[in-house]
Amino acid sequence: MLPGGKPEPGESPSETALRECREELGIDLAPESLRHLGAFRAAAANEPDLDVEAHVFEHPAVSGVAPAAEIAELRWLDLNERPFPADLAPLLAEQVLPVIVNSAA
Repeated sequence: MLPGGKPEPGESPSETALRECREELGIDLAPESLRHLGAFRAAAANEPDLDVEAHVFEHPAVSGVAPAAEIAELRWLDLNERPFPADLAPLLAEQVLPVIVNSAA
């Protein structure tokens, strides 16, 4: 799963991304460096019969990233290794990674 969560009242998708990364990864991202990849919808990884809808952003790499609130572990993926791990959340595996791979090509 990607870090993230529900927006607070009045919060834009980018503000939510910045807050969630601060809370869940302990990092402050530069708002001007966010790039919106798109809005995606897929089956929820941990809630049967529900979908998750997400605005996904990318940001240049930063140091000091570590699991914090609500995150048990962190894993980096190599976009050149195939197949991707089978245990990825559907949103990431089916929707987000294809966009990232195609934009990197």
